[in-house]
Amino acid sequence: MGPRRRRGLMLHHVELWVPDLPGALGPWGWLLDALGWTQYQDWPGGRSWRHGDVYLVLEQSPARSGDVHDRLAPGLNHVAFNAGSRAEVDRLTTESAAHGWTLLFPDRHPQAGGPASYAAYLEDAWGYEVELQSGPPD
Repeated sequence: MGPRRRRGLMLHHVELWVPDLPGALGPWGWLLDALGWTQYQDWPGGRSWRHGDVYLVLEQSPARSGDVHDRLAPGLNHVAFNAGSRAEVDRLTTESAAHGWTLLFPDRHPQAGGPASYAAYLEDAWGYEVELQSGPPD
């Protein structure tokens, strides 16, 4: 598929401003590595990982206005990743707590997204949520 046909088909990158880059690198670095992303760029105020043509940036920008992300306010609610199989979602969920993630909606896990969904919803110490979904979108 040529560049024109791919336009708009996929994300180019996602950039998350974090209040504590060294602290965020632990949970996010573990998760992205576990999902098959590779480190792409590294500079004093940030780091990025790449998966195919898409990359994700964590940056501690001096221009940010706060120290905690509020996923319930207007703006970004969460970033969702295809984690592969249900077994892989289970493995990542089990390992996530040791890497700084908290399981959201534990009473409804792994169907918190509905009866047809099999996913884990995790939150880091700064309020960023990720969804680890098994399989492609319905």
